[in-house]
Amino acid sequence: MPGPHVQRTSKSQLTYDWIRERILKREFNPGYRLVLSSIAAELSVSVVPVREAVRRLEAEGLVEFERNVGARVAMVDEPEYVETMQSLGVLEGAATALALPHITAEDIARAQSINDQMRAMLADFDPAVFTTMNEKFHRAICHRCPNSHISMLVDRGWERMAGLRSSTFSFVPNRAPHSVEEHDHILRLIREDADPTKIEMTVRRHKWRTVEAFSHHTH
Repeated sequence: MPGPHVQRTSKSQLTYDWIRERILKREFNPGYRLVLSSIAAELSVSVVPVREAVRRLEAEGLVEFERNVGARVAMVDEPEYVETMQSLGVLEGAATALALPHITAEDIARAQSINDQMRAMLADFDPAVFTTMNEKFHRAICHRCPNSHISMLVDRGWERMAGLRSSTFSFVPNRAPHSVEEHDHILRLIREDADPTKIEMTVRRHKWRTVEAFSHHTH
């Protein structure tokens, strides 16, 4: 028979999953106040596992604490998000174009496999996992960029995005299917040895479309 600590940990995990799912599905929007006692009552648990779950979500950047308000769903720093995505579009486009002479058939096959996995995820969508796979896709097509400085800037861009929110796709609903289609188009251009400038601009435009979807959704 499990001890009380194991039972509490289980309740904490269930509570964490319940809150996190609602944040990622935008049932709890940025700024939504998380009243611990109300959540505890909703889930028929004590406040203790709710507090533990909220602390975990705070560590992930999904929840923040505000004085005199308490826990709430983390706000998105819109200007920083837009600037980071715009910069990443330029940098990833350049990195991909420079990587073209060095991309192997195995690289393309790996990128295609990642995108196929992303497509399969659309039916049972998890924004956080999808965002992680999206990063893997783009790294697969630009990791052979011979310019170390540009590669370093791409890495910094992704790190900055991770600090803004664990999931880009949690606040750009309906963008995911279009993203998968655009990935296929990018890979098709690479396989056809299209003009490097065309590929660079296609990658840039792909990233900027996410910015446009975000701006449309938040205004």
